[in-house]
Amino acid sequence: MKKMYLLGILAAFVLAGCSSAKPAESSSADTSKAETTVAGETTTAAVTDSKNTFTVGFDQDFPPMGFVGDDGEFTGFDLELAAEVAKRLGKEIKYQPIAWDAKDMELSSGTIDCIWNGFSIQGREDKYTWSKPYMNNEQVFVVKSDSSIESIEDLAGKTVEVQADSSAEAALKENTELASTFGKLQTVADYNTGFMDLDMGGVDAIAMDSVVANYQITKRGGEGFTVLDTPLSTEEYGIGFKLGNEALRDEVQKALDEMKADGTMKTISEKWFGKDVTTLN
Repeated sequence: MKKMYLLGILAAFVLAGCSSAKPAESSSADTSKAETTVAGETTTAAVTDSKNTFTVGFDQDFPPMGFVGDDGEFTGFDLELAAEVAKRLGKEIKYQPIAWDAKDMELSSGTIDCIWNGFSIQGREDKYTWSKPYMNNEQVFVVKSDSSIESIEDLAGKTVEVQADSSAEAALKENTELASTFGKLQTVADYNTGFMDLDMGGVDAIAMDSVVANYQITKRGGEGFTVLDTPLSTEEYGIGFKLGNEALRDEVQKALDEMKADGTMKTISEKWFGKDVTTLN
C-alpha cells in the first residue's frame, strides 16, 4: 500500500509539471507579436515583419545607377536614393542583384519589392505600377574612337551588341528599318561585357543607355570610345512596382517628393554626376 501511495504522488507530480507550460503560440501572419505563457507568466516576443524590409531589385553591372564598388559593396546613384527612401520609411534596405531578363519573375514572386536601376518607363507603361519619372535618358550607340563609324548610317553591315531585355533592345525591335541594316544584332548579359567585346573588336558598336555609356567612357579615361550624335530613342527613368501595388508606390513616392523638396536628391545627384540631373516635379 505504501508503494502504491508513493507511486500515486509521483504520478500526480509529473502530470502537474507537464501541464504547467504551454507551447508557444504564434500570431497570424498579419500581426507582429507572438505570446508564450510559461509558469503562469505571459511574455511577448517580436516577430520579424517582412514589411520592415524594402528590397530593391537591380542589375549589379549597371554603373553609375547600381553596381559593385571597388570595396566590394553595392553602390550607385539609384541605390543611394533607395537607401534614403528606406530610411525615411523606417525600413531596412536590402539590395537584391537580379538577372535583367528575369526581373519580372523576381517581382511577381515577391523576391523584390521594386525594380530601381535606370529603369525606363517607355514601352513598359502598362506592365508595372510606376513612380513619377525622376530622370531623363537616351539610348545611344557607342563605337571605338578610331572606328570609321561616324553616324548611325555607318552601322550598315556592322555587328551591334545590346543587353538582353533592355530598353535599347526594345527600341531596335521597334526601329526595324534601322536594325535591318545591321550585319548582325546580338545580345549580351551586361554592358561591362559589352565594352570588353567592343574594345577587343568582337563587335562594332553597342546600343545602350547614355548615362551608363558616359560613365563607362569617363571611367576608362575619357578616351578610346565615342557616342554617336544621333540617339536611338529618348526616355525617362522611373521605379517599377508590381502591377497594382499602389500602396507601396505611394509610400516611396511621398519620400521621394520630400527628398526633392529638401534638396537631398540634388545632393546625391551632384555626388554622382557633378550636377542635378533629376527631373522630379
